[in-house]
Amino acid sequence: MADQTPDHAAAPAGRPGWRQHARRHRRGGQSVPATGGQGGPGMSSSMKASNWLWNFRVLWSAHFFSVASLTVLAPLLPFYLNEIGAGDTKQVLLWSGLALAAPAVSYSLTAPLWGKLGDKYGRKLMVVRALFGLVLTLLLMSIAKSPFEFFLYRLFQGAFGGVVDAGAAFAGSQAPEDQRGRVFGKLESAVSAGSLIGPLLGGLLVSFWGFKPLLQGLAVLVALMAVAAIFLLHEKRSRETTETEAYETSSGVFRTLQSFLRSRRLVAFLIGGLCANVAAYGLVPVFAPHVQNLTGDGENAAAWVGMLQAVMWGTALFGAAWWGRRNDKAPVERNFAWAALLCGIAVILQAVPEKVEWLFALRMLQGFAFSALLQSVFLEISKSSSAANRGVRMGSASSILVAGQVGGAMLGSTLGGFLSAPYVFLVLGSVLIFGAVVVKFAGHLPKVSSLRYGGGVFKR
Repeated sequence: MADQTPDHAAAPAGRPGWRQHARRHRRGGQSVPATGGQGGPGMSSSMKASNWLWNFRVLWSAHFFSVASLTVLAPLLPFYLNEIGAGDTKQVLLWSGLALAAPAVSYSLTAPLWGKLGDKYGRKLMVVRALFGLVLTLLLMSIAKSPFEFFLYRLFQGAFGGVVDAGAAFAGSQAPEDQRGRVFGKLESAVSAGSLIGPLLGGLLVSFWGFKPLLQGLAVLVALMAVAAIFLLHEKRSRETTETEAYETSSGVFRTLQSFLRSRRLVAFLIGGLCANVAAYGLVPVFAPHVQNLTGDGENAAAWVGMLQAVMWGTALFGAAWWGRRNDKAPVERNFAWAALLCGIAVILQAVPEKVEWLFALRMLQGFAFSALLQSVFLEISKSSSAANRGVRMGSASSILVAGQVGGAMLGSTLGGFLSAPYVFLVLGSVLIFGAVVVKFAGHLPKVSSLRYGGGVFKR
């Protein structure tokens, strides 16, 4: 895990990284009093740096294992549903679609509520809760006896999971402010790594163990990760709560959504995030048929799809950290706009090649550019939040972006029904470019500032 810790060599001049902070204080530097938290009022900067390094490693591992555990099954879902009695091909496809959509639906309803509870009772509790929720989900899915049962357990997953967003809310509240961008980037790289490793290992492990033992084994791994989070995550919480913070903590989900609408800048970023999800999930139904048309060989098409997915997530793994560092040094809206523009061009150009080999470079560019998009949206949401309301704002933003997942999958399937794949690529690439333009104009809008409306605090 040493190679997954934040890149301190890239820290801006005058901003020593976490390791440098710890090293300087171990050599005899003076301790800096803390304002409170688990370490107590006298906790030194070296202790705080050490705690954050542990926090980061635990969060990175939690992101990786949770995403890998879920993506292991995703490409093989039709086979598992067939094994538990889905029936003919039409039924398998129907239940596969329902099972894939189920977590997004339930998650969109519960994410803001979990975020609000995290603001009130602590974000470490939400990380542990989400990990144990995933453990229970994996165990339940392993004992499903029918597609309907499996569908219900997937709804449970969305309602009680959410490890990635819980970890992001924790990181946003605990990371050093001037390094928050690179932290979000590194955590996004964990998502990319899990998305890369999960499907690659899925087919291999299923052939040796079968579906049920694999799901149970993954549940054990995630349970160990949850136990590690209990003992190794250290949350620093302020002991004193101002009147404003108390109001923000008590603010409901509806008021949070109102505060988003009052901020044209945040609306622009949320539109950009929706465009990113619409394009990404819209490609899912049409990409494999497009590859099959290029290869002209149905048997080898699956292998080509797997390799093209692997190179995309591989470049996303490295690109996420790079974009995270850039977000600490350059305006976030500029980085988002360039990344969305590059991603849109890469998607559009995938309609052009006549040979499947030509897709490799374009998929690499797509993965590299896409890795900047969602992390930039959540970084902007985190920056616009206070310590008292960051969880509910991150959760509410996640719920909004889920609409892009569902809408994108529906749009891709609908367009694929009456347009050829190249035209669908053109439409979805244009959606990304539209998102780039919207967020680019966000750079001309005022930065977030606190204003009071009717006694409450809203951001614009």
